[in-house]
Amino acid sequence: MVRANPLAAIVLAAGKGTRMKSNRAKVLHEVMAVPMLHHVLHAIAPLHPERTLVVVGHQQDAVEATLAGFEVDSVVQEQQRGTGDAVLAAERSLTGSDWTVLILCGDTPLIRPQTLGDMYTAHQESGAAVTLMTTILDNPTNYGRILHGADGKITAIIEEKDATTEQRAIREINAGIYLTDSRFLFQTLHQVGTDNSQGEVYLTDLISLAVADGRSVHGFTAPHPGDVLGVNSRIELAEAHRELQSRRNRDLMLQGVTMLSPETTFVSYEAVINADTVLHPGTQIRGATRIGRFCHIEPGVILDDCLLQDEVRIGAYSCLSDCKLETRAVIAPHTTLSGFKQSTP
Repeated sequence: MVRANPLAAIVLAAGKGTRMKSNRAKVLHEVMAVPMLHHVLHAIAPLHPERTLVVVGHQQDAVEATLAGFEVDSVVQEQQRGTGDAVLAAERSLTGSDWTVLILCGDTPLIRPQTLGDMYTAHQESGAAVTLMTTILDNPTNYGRILHGADGKITAIIEEKDATTEQRAIREINAGIYLTDSRFLFQTLHQVGTDNSQGEVYLTDLISLAVADGRSVHGFTAPHPGDVLGVNSRIELAEAHRELQSRRNRDLMLQGVTMLSPETTFVSYEAVINADTVLHPGTQIRGATRIGRFCHIEPGVILDDCLLQDEVRIGAYSCLSDCKLETRAVIAPHTTLSGFKQSTP
């Protein structure tokens, strides 16, 4: 992929997430057993950005601690003054070079790498000053609406709290993901005021200011609306977990693993399960568990950081942690074991 400018990603992760009703920063809430912020960072990685900046603020130390293992730098938003102000916190880290900047939020764990890659390609091909990801929702409540001019081109984003009744009926919404060049981005954000219901610096004003300056704005419509929606409540957290669990289990089944009830089966991203193994309903395969071929994991079993060779059978409602089982081992139902290493004959 040829780039005019190096790519930098800015991930917004400074907010409190008040609708979560939690003392924990929103981006630290787990989906599929890892902080939702991690899913966003994994989605960005295939684009190979030269810089990835995570904007932190609320519970800064805790958020930074969870970034260990990622090639990212954190920048601090000192006060919660809106998304535009959060992006400006990254300005100093990107001075000295011209960048193509990808901006997205740390509370969108369902975003797919393919979607980001397609958006990046569309941005490069369009030559637009800004590319904005949008999508169409049957119920657009709580999202900024996309406004178009008579020529069909995007003219602005209006936040719901500032929208008229007519504007709230619009179903095309702002997905909160942008691509633009750093020089235009920061120059424009310095012009954004706080004349809105929240008294904040809205990143969304970037669009109307680009249009007013005669620059082109390209709309990229996300093909799967649910992928771009943020997690703002415990209900949406559960929905995100369910979707990612479904994707994970689908991939495993396509690789030859049998799941009799995939909707009740959890398999961590670290776990490896070989073909022709059968997972019965209610199983949980946690940590870096590795399971060989032709194994039978009966209902309600929990395996955590275990190693199972081929043709092992684990009886129903057993709980094993840090165990190693040789080929054709059989574990009786309702067994609890920790640190068990089966000796070879």
